[in-house]
Amino acid sequence: MSGSLHKLEWTPCTNPRLRRHIICLPLPFHLLHFFSFVSFLFSFTGIRRLCSELLDLKDAVDNLCGNMQSKYTAFVRLSEEVIEMEHELIDLQKHISTQGILVQDLMRGVCRELEEWKSGAFEAKQDLPSYEIEDFPPNQMQDPKTEFFDTIDVLLAEHRSEEALAALKSEEEKSQELLESKDNSVSSYKLAFLKRKEMLSEQLVEIAEQPSSGVLELKKSLLGLVKLGNGPSAHQLLLNAYGSRLQKSINGFLPLCSIYPGTYSASLSQLIFSTISVASRESNSIFGDAPPYGTKLKQWIEWELESMVQLVRENAPSSETPIALRAATVCVQASLSHCLMLEFLGLSFSQLLLILLCPYMEEVLDMNFKRAMNVVVDFAVNDDMVLSSPQFSSPFTPSNIMVTNSGKKFISVIQEIVEQLTPNAILHYGGNILYRLAKLFDSYIDALIKVLPGSSEDDNPSENKDNINFRAETDAQQLALLGTAFTVAEELLPMAVSGICSQKNEGDEPVSMSSDNSNLLPGNTIELKDLRRHLKPSLDKLRDHYCRHYVLSFIYSSDGKPRLDARLYLNGKAEDLFWDSDPLPSLPFQALFTKLQELASVAADVLIGKEKIQKILLARLTETVVIWLSNEQDFWEVFEDESVHLQPFGLQQLIFDMHFIVEIAVCGGYPSRQVRQIALEIISRAIGTFATRGIDPHSALPEDEWFVDMAKAAINRFLLGTPESSEVDEHNEIPIEESDLSEIDEDHVAETDRKLELSDGHINLEFEGSDFDEEVNSSCSIESGESFASARMDDSASPSSLTDPET
Repeated sequence: MSGSLHKLEWTPCTNPRLRRHIICLPLPFHLLHFFSFVSFLFSFTGIRRLCSELLDLKDAVDNLCGNMQSKYTAFVRLSEEVIEMEHELIDLQKHISTQGILVQDLMRGVCRELEEWKSGAFEAKQDLPSYEIEDFPPNQMQDPKTEFFDTIDVLLAEHRSEEALAALKSEEEKSQELLESKDNSVSSYKLAFLKRKEMLSEQLVEIAEQPSSGVLELKKSLLGLVKLGNGPSAHQLLLNAYGSRLQKSINGFLPLCSIYPGTYSASLSQLIFSTISVASRESNSIFGDAPPYGTKLKQWIEWELESMVQLVRENAPSSETPIALRAATVCVQASLSHCLMLEFLGLSFSQLLLILLCPYMEEVLDMNFKRAMNVVVDFAVNDDMVLSSPQFSSPFTPSNIMVTNSGKKFISVIQEIVEQLTPNAILHYGGNILYRLAKLFDSYIDALIKVLPGSSEDDNPSENKDNINFRAETDAQQLALLGTAFTVAEELLPMAVSGICSQKNEGDEPVSMSSDNSNLLPGNTIELKDLRRHLKPSLDKLRDHYCRHYVLSFIYSSDGKPRLDARLYLNGKAEDLFWDSDPLPSLPFQALFTKLQELASVAADVLIGKEKIQKILLARLTETVVIWLSNEQDFWEVFEDESVHLQPFGLQQLIFDMHFIVEIAVCGGYPSRQVRQIALEIISRAIGTFATRGIDPHSALPEDEWFVDMAKAAINRFLLGTPESSEVDEHNEIPIEESDLSEIDEDHVAETDRKLELSDGHINLEFEGSDFDEEVNSSCSIESGESFASARMDDSASPSSLTDPET
């Protein structure tokens, strides 16, 4: 035994999976391994079971803690209620004790008085029967007035207000003492009666002021106050009750405003106007339409409307976002619709609401249009001038409209604004919105002008220069820009805002587009022609800038010297132009013909389907040339210089050039009365100047028909490519280059048809044909396909107006 067993000792376990020490006995080898395996199984399963039990214990503890917390809260609440109940019981016990003492004192007093009365009667030897206290009936023991007051006190104590009110009214009607008053004195009975009435009034006021009072209880209390003669205070209680309920509803609704930013204003308006409507109906049913009550009701409604507008502004999204504009217009739509419902109750608040909403609408419109202007301007100065067809949602948009990206962006911004508008907002603020649209279009035009060449000649050449990443240098790019502006103004913008105009046209009285909302009342009309009339100055500004720079780059060379110089008419050939079988215009006017022909060809490719725009632009270019020639004082000072020798040839050539430029416009299909008128004035001035220098116009000038025929023949030769037209190159014409020069002042010449005659009245310088329309329709003896003007429209139409379609 001693050899097989050894003493107990601590040894580390040989199993590598068990990381602890256990007690092992030095047993035989197979027993040792058996016990090690049993220990391992026992340890592994025991740990898992222990973890599972610990988790269950943890869940049980958590549940116990939660139950203890809830039960502890209920226990605390129950303890508080028990304490309150205990206090109430103590108060009730004190009250019962007080009443018991009072009853005992009353019984003792009555018994003492009876004893005294009986003893007195016995001494007076009056044989009176003895009565016990119980033998007296109540009506012989107590005064009726006292009994009435006791009844009222009991009813007031039990809050039976209706019964107390009925008893007081009944007593007041049958009691003469309450109705009559002697020597202005008030009896004790009447004082007690008035005191009970005051107590009842206070009780009714307390009931009406309780937030938990229902509509029926409130109405009963107010009716009781009216019967007691407290109508004004009852009416104020009615307004206060509905005002407090409205405020409670608003406080519960305001957290939802951020969830529905576009429609929260309509929900808030619905909440407020529904309360106003209910309060108005209750006021009319209880108090009638008496002036004092109606005035206070209107004052209360005005205050609530001011609060509504303030709440809409405080909880609105950022003013420059489209959703803010949507919220404002939805508020206008919903509020005015609710005001219309109030008018059936005799309450008109539409004008007041418009006045209250006007500053908010102005702020939202200002911020939205400022945002739109920044977007449009930034996009315009960075446009790549690529023409494309806009993909608008309107089914009325023609599919052949071609605009640049800036034009598409401008219309998309306008549509985004118009889509936020509601019918009532359009009806009352449509004129203001259209006025702002016109200003936005003007800003868009200013941005386009910065992209055109020559814009650096303005007063602030460095302003926004770094922000312009693209310049329209070629004729195609510039014409695409002009065509986009015209298309937007004439077609796309009126189409986008047609909904505004159609809404406004439902009225009867016209209104002008203005930023002043005082004229924007219901029933005013705004037509599309009014919008086009306000867009016309902006288009004219863009057109005039382009034409001015185009003509100046033609007239002046790169070094700033004018190509169209008066000395051209001093150094010509000595013989008369009349004897030349094939006279030609001077070189600058031949170059002008070539440039207009090239520009018309480019316009035909770029402005497809825009013949009117092409004709307007070409007509304005010719007008700009003759206007410059008429106003350029340096040009005329050469003729007025006495040291300069003038020849008849110079006068003939100048008059021929004027007829040539008029025939360019006529044969090109864009005749202009202004070109004709200014050319006549230039001819008249030239004849007068040459006549003062000793040149006889009678002998120097042929008939007017000769100039017209020779001008038409020159145009034919240029178009047909005859050898005579090559003289431009033979005379080494300087190529036309664009240059940035200072602007010149341009005066518009009045369009008046008059005959230009010499001072002696013998020579008539009127152009061929007394009627201008006949001249316009006259043939240039060239085929229509060979005309350098690619535009095709009725030659009888004078494109002097840029935007008026009736012109």
